[in-house]
Amino acid sequence: MLHAVLTLLLARVWHHSKLLFAVLALIPVALLAQSLAPTPPYSDQAELSKVEDRVLSQGTVESIAPELAAILGVGSDRLPVRLKSFRTTDGISLAFAVSTNPKQQGIVLSALKTITDKMKIYSVGTAWLTDRSGTLRRTIGVDASGARVLPDSSRASEFKNIKGFFAKKLEATDPTITPSPSPKMSATGAKRKEETK
Repeated sequence: MLHAVLTLLLARVWHHSKLLFAVLALIPVALLAQSLAPTPPYSDQAELSKVEDRVLSQGTVESIAPELAAILGVGSDRLPVRLKSFRTTDGISLAFAVSTNPKQQGIVLSALKTITDKMKIYSVGTAWLTDRSGTLRRTIGVDASGARVLPDSSRASEFKNIKGFFAKKLEATDPTITPSPSPKMSATGAKRKEETK
């Protein structure tokens, strides 16, 4: 009788241990399948995702000069973008440009002022490369001589401010917001046509 009970208990233990091993064997397979599942490149909660969506749906079609695109690190061709811009009281154009080329992804924020100096028209200010996450990727300074890469820390507070400006401005549901004419983003000064007398 005792032998029969022991045999029954061992059979149950053997059955449960096989089940346990089967479950343990399935866990890594499930985890592997989960890690292989495609994940979106950015979270829906990304800092600039709503602003990017608004600019893509309502922004004007523009492009960024090849020189500026190259310095920003998004290719050497002219960069097609959708753009929203607003002019401050002191003449600075704050722009939020989203690349529409899937091979040159990125968001360019800029604070540029157009300067007219005798025979030249050029922009002065700063531009930043970022993405939906709002992470600063590159900072460039723009002036009459062109554009150059700057240390990110040198303009980090301005970058934070301009992100905040666009988040408030473009996430607002106020229909009375009217954007300024979009600035032509160029890295080099352009000569003005001489007036005919």
